[in-house]
Amino acid sequence: MYRFLLTPRWVALHIVVLLVIPAFVFLGRWQFGRFEERSANSDRVTANLAAAPVPLGTLAGPGRQVKVDDRFHTVTVSGSYDAAHGLVVRRRPQEGRPGFYVLTPLVTGGGQAVLVNRGWVKAGASADAPPEVPAPPAGQVTVTGRLRPGETEESSGLKDRSGLPPGQVLLIDPGKIGKGLPYQLVGGYVELTGQQPKPAAAPEPVPAPDVGSGGGLNLAYGVQWWLFIGVAIGGWILLIRREVADRKAAESAEVPESPKVPETAESSTEQQETHPAPN
Repeated sequence: MYRFLLTPRWVALHIVVLLVIPAFVFLGRWQFGRFEERSANSDRVTANLAAAPVPLGTLAGPGRQVKVDDRFHTVTVSGSYDAAHGLVVRRRPQEGRPGFYVLTPLVTGGGQAVLVNRGWVKAGASADAPPEVPAPPAGQVTVTGRLRPGETEESSGLKDRSGLPPGQVLLIDPGKIGKGLPYQLVGGYVELTGQQPKPAAAPEPVPAPDVGSGGGLNLAYGVQWWLFIGVAIGGWILLIRREVADRKAAESAEVPESPKVPETAESSTEQQETHPAPN
């Protein structure tokens, strides 16, 4: 009855199922790994955002890359803005509006400075037109903000290019930007959340990062992939059982009915003797 399982069509189905099961196992494990990674990152960023501010120098300095575990930690730093070397960062939409980030070095003394993202401004009349940027406050200021590592093409998803209008960049890359400055830049930048004294006019603040569900979607996808394993196995068994039932029904339909035995003359005579006809 089960020899049909060795036919080419069924052998092909067995191979497909046996390949699908380990593939679904791998995809499920990969999604669970992404869930753990994103959950850990979400917890770390949430903790850094809630942590008490610390001096910038304890977490970053010239020639030092900002550690992954220190991203978005609140820091404080004092100095004076160098408006002459200010920049705007292209392709930075906010709330669905095209615009720029305003990047201004804050000179902290001792031949050092840090790039401060002072906020967002809307785009000009054209892509190459300079936006209207509020001037930074003069004199000594104390900045509070979120510490961010310098951007790369890989981390930002943006392709850097040359030939941009003067004063515009695509990436917040302290290593590249610092080559044209008369001081050393910290290997990261500060995303401003507050400063003293407060300026009369300022760019729009950059919203805090959305830590999201911490990889909850990845967990759901991982469960789905493993459920698909059960669906594949269950469907495989169902097809086999259906084939067996169909074959049994076909065999039953092919079996002929037993013929009736005709009455013989002798049996008819016996019936007449047993039941004589009335006079």
